[in-house]
Amino acid sequence: MSSTSRSLQLLDQAPPAAASVLATLLSAGPLSRVELARRLGLSSAAVTKAARPFLDDGYLHELASERTAPGAGRPVSPLAVTPDREFFVGMKITDTGLYGVLCDLHAQVRSSRRTRLPDLQPATVQRALAVMVDDLLDGPLDVRGGAAAPQSSGPRPPVRERTHQLGIAVSGDVDRGTGRVRRSGRLGWHGVDLGALAAEATGLTVTVENDVKALAVAEHWFGEGAGTDYFALVTVGAGIGSALVVNGRLLAGAYGVAGELGHLSVDPDGPRCHCGARGCVEAIASTGAVLAGAREATGRAELTIEEAVGLARAGDPVVRELFARAGRAIGTGVASLVNIVGPERIVISGEGVEVNDLFEAELREAFAEHCFGAAADCPLTLRPLPFEAWARGAAAVGIQSLFAAGRVATRPHPVLA
Repeated sequence: MSSTSRSLQLLDQAPPAAASVLATLLSAGPLSRVELARRLGLSSAAVTKAARPFLDDGYLHELASERTAPGAGRPVSPLAVTPDREFFVGMKITDTGLYGVLCDLHAQVRSSRRTRLPDLQPATVQRALAVMVDDLLDGPLDVRGGAAAPQSSGPRPPVRERTHQLGIAVSGDVDRGTGRVRRSGRLGWHGVDLGALAAEATGLTVTVENDVKALAVAEHWFGEGAGTDYFALVTVGAGIGSALVVNGRLLAGAYGVAGELGHLSVDPDGPRCHCGARGCVEAIASTGAVLAGAREATGRAELTIEEAVGLARAGDPVVRELFARAGRAIGTGVASLVNIVGPERIVISGEGVEVNDLFEAELREAFAEHCFGAAADCPLTLRPLPFEAWARGAAAVGIQSLFAAGRVATRPHPVLA
C-alpha cells in the first residue's frame, strides 16, 4: 500500500477522539496535550494515543519545548498541524465566472485562479472545473506555509499526491450530503448532481455546500469566529445570505435553510420579494433592489450600481436614502438573528459591504434599536471579501469534511487503487 493510501485510510478510520484532536488543532492550535485534554474532556494519555498515528504520518508535529510559566514543571511540547501535509482545492461558482484556490491545512491560500464561464451549462462548468483543478495542482505554489510550519520553505511539496479533497461553493439550495444542487436561481440550475460531475472530472472527493455556509465554515474555523460556539455570518450583495453556528456546529435545520436572514420580513408594506413575500430584507437591501429603486427615482433605466453609488456619495438625497434604508433593513434582520440565537460575534461581508460608508451607520443604529437587552453588545464586524475568499470557504469545507467527526462527503468512486 502506498504512503498516500495509508494516509487516506488513517484519516478515514480515525476514531472520534482522533478526529476531535485534529479538528481542535486546526482551529485553535498549537496546543499542549494538557490543554487539548482539558478542552476535549479527555485524559492526557488518551490525547497522546489519538495523536500518535498523525505524528507518525506527518499531519502533526511537535514544537520546541517550552515552559508554561516561570517555575513550572517540566517543559511541554505543543502539538501543531503541519500545513503542507495535505492540500485542498476550493471553488466558487458565480453566474459569470469560476474562482479557485489551493489551500493548505491552515486554510492559507497558496495559489489562486479565476476564469470566465461562457455559459452555465453543467457540462461547461464541469470542464472548467477539471482544467482549473489541474492548473492549481501543477502550477506555481506560494511556499509560505504559515507559522510553525517545519517545511515552510525549500522544495515544492508533492501537491497533487497530497490533494484529495475538492470543496465547491454555489448559491442556492444545496444538499451537502449528496452533492446535489437542488435549486440555484443565480445559476439557473435545478437538480444538478454537481458533486458527481466534479468527482468524475477531477478524481477528487467532492463536497458541495451553499456558498454562504462555506464562507461561514472558513470564518468559524480559521477566522473571526474561531473559538466561538455561537457565531453568525451575513452576506450582502446580489442577495442577502446568512449562516449560523450553534453549539459549535453549522446550523442547517430540518429543511436546509435555517437562519435565512434574507427572507425575514422587516416591512410588511415593503416591496414584493422574488420569494413572494413582502418586505423581505433581500427585497430592500440587495444590490438589485437598491439599483431598481435608483433607476426608478432617476428615470435612468440603464443606470449601473456603480453610478448609483456615485450619486449617493455625491449627495443625491433620494438615492442616498435607498442605501440608508438598506442598512436599516439589514440591521433589523441581524438583530432578529441575535435575539433568537445569541451569537458571540457576527461578521457582515459580501461584495455589497464595499460601499458600507453609505449604510453602516443606519445598520448599526437599527441593530442597537431592535436588539433585546445585552444582545446589543454582540460585536459586529463589516468586512468585504473577494470571491477568492468564498473559494477558500469551499476549501475549508473540504478540510472540515476530511477531519471533523461525523463528516459527510460525496465519494462516487474510489480515487486510489
